[in-house]
Amino acid sequence: MKYKKLTIYLWAVFFLLPILAHAHGVKGRISSGGIVVIAEYDTGEPMSYARVKISAPAAKLTFQSGRTDRNGRFCFFPDTPGEWKVVVDDEMGHRLEVPVSVNEAMKLETDEQTGRSAASSLSKYEKALIGICIIFGISGVLFLWRGKKERYK
Repeated sequence: MKYKKLTIYLWAVFFLLPILAHAHGVKGRISSGGIVVIAEYDTGEPMSYARVKISAPAAKLTFQSGRTDRNGRFCFFPDTPGEWKVVVDDEMGHRLEVPVSVNEAMKLETDEQTGRSAASSLSKYEKALIGICIIFGISGVLFLWRGKKERYK
């Protein structure tokens, strides 16, 4: 009986190893630069969690959107020189429009900011096939164990 339980555990570990072996990681890097917009009311209170929209020079679509942090700050990295438009709206009637002039010296260097994600070497079909095989394998082991358990009763 001890060997049967050991066999079941070994098969379970055998089927779980491919999942662990094909995990991927990510890398990140912190770089200096960027433009920080600080939005405040006349009283000095920050415009916390206000909606922000950033438009690039001569662009029809929004370059970036998001919300300020609790201190009313929002940071972005421009990729072209020119006149950028930053609009901060707290959705309660207060709206701030800030024109930001970006020259060639403030342009973001693309090789300085790198964030890489290691991709898995398996396609999604191979991953699905492995998942189905694991499910059938575990089910088979459980049905075998249950059948032998009922036979000895």
